[in-house]
Amino acid sequence: MPQREVINASVSPKGSLETLSQREVQQLSEAGSGSLYTLFRQCALAILNTGAHVDNAKTILEAYKDFEVRIHQQDRGVRLELLNAPADAFVDGEMIASTREMLFSALRDIVYTESELASQRIDLESSQGITDYVFHLLRNARTLRPGVEPKMVVCWGGHSISTEEYQYTKKVGHELGLRKLDVCTGCGPGVMKGPMKGATIAHAKQRMSGSRYLGLTEPGIIAAEAPNPIVNELVILPDIEKRLEAFVRVGHGIIIFPGGAGTAEEFLYLLGILMHPDNRGLPFPVILTGPKSAAPYLQQLHAFVRATLGDEAQAHYQIIIDDPAEVSRQMVEGLKQVKQFRRERNDAFHFNWLLKIEEGFQRPFDPTHENMAGLKLSRALPAHELAANLRRAFSGIVAGNVKDKGIRLIEEKGPYEIKGDSAVLEPLGHLLQAFVDQHRMKLPGGAEYVPCYRVVS
Repeated sequence: MPQREVINASVSPKGSLETLSQREVQQLSEAGSGSLYTLFRQCALAILNTGAHVDNAKTILEAYKDFEVRIHQQDRGVRLELLNAPADAFVDGEMIASTREMLFSALRDIVYTESELASQRIDLESSQGITDYVFHLLRNARTLRPGVEPKMVVCWGGHSISTEEYQYTKKVGHELGLRKLDVCTGCGPGVMKGPMKGATIAHAKQRMSGSRYLGLTEPGIIAAEAPNPIVNELVILPDIEKRLEAFVRVGHGIIIFPGGAGTAEEFLYLLGILMHPDNRGLPFPVILTGPKSAAPYLQQLHAFVRATLGDEAQAHYQIIIDDPAEVSRQMVEGLKQVKQFRRERNDAFHFNWLLKIEEGFQRPFDPTHENMAGLKLSRALPAHELAANLRRAFSGIVAGNVKDKGIRLIEEKGPYEIKGDSAVLEPLGHLLQAFVDQHRMKLPGGAEYVPCYRVVS
């Protein structure tokens, strides 16, 4: 990535961090060059780099080595001094409004995470404690809206998709918007942008105000996939597991579009949770969809689920090909069941407390070479446990593809080794090879993909 035009600027918050305590402001101003500052600098650079077609955190960081953020204390909040910032984030010297909002959202979440994790009130040793932590972080970000009926649709899928697939996601988003549904995505490009873009037009047609375009991300992802400018609520969770939990706690239904390793990770996480015996009978509409050209991909993913997790797993979702209106109609019907179920059990609409998520799905997975090689991938495991381990395998592949730490590990030690029973590894190998052949691992136009993994039967 060549060096691009830069700018120096000073920005103050609007919509976030306007009511910080003096102690919190002092904590920020003392961040200096420590780990908290380093994390915020990386996230800030990604946000300011919105629009660049780069999905490699290492490349972005190296292109702006001289970028700095200086945090200054003011009576009612903070002011950020940006040095050598990407000029594309500004118009005539003024920072674009959506960029400024997301910049201070990132600061809000990172500071809150740091202060909460240091608090003895937080119990990260239990499943309930982790869920409580996710709840508090979302509440601090003003994401939870009590009393609002279920209408938040999560859209998952790849950042590396064809133009036809991207246009299809916009059509689905448009149909969702016409039915006055809100959209939540991972906030980046591709499938994370298309549904939001389609929904904005439909919401305008319906003369809606206060429409929500919620983006949930985490530091390793945001550094590689800058938020798209449509996002009007950005929340940065501290790791991928808490991000995934946030999706299923605040979302009322999920639509899955074509994607690559990251999409498979999300899909397997969701199936593993829905297959848990404690979640039997809990309504959660899940739809896999895409244009006609994506039918082979969807069928291949469907076959992979059957080969590894069994027929029961397939019962937790439906596949609809090339019919955006039907996708939206089925989602509306599914949301009616969610509404009725939660009313009957006095469960909140804004946070899915009744959903059982085991600690194995909540504990952060560190994709080292040792941990990747040690994953148990066997049909002898209960299906929801195998789904959890397959999810971790795909998480490691995502890290090796786009995250700074993962990229550096692969450069140092070579590809990850994924080991297990042939009954699992054979369909896994076929699926991964299909992702490579279909260019689903990288953004279009990039260099030829070199796998960061090796499947060892």
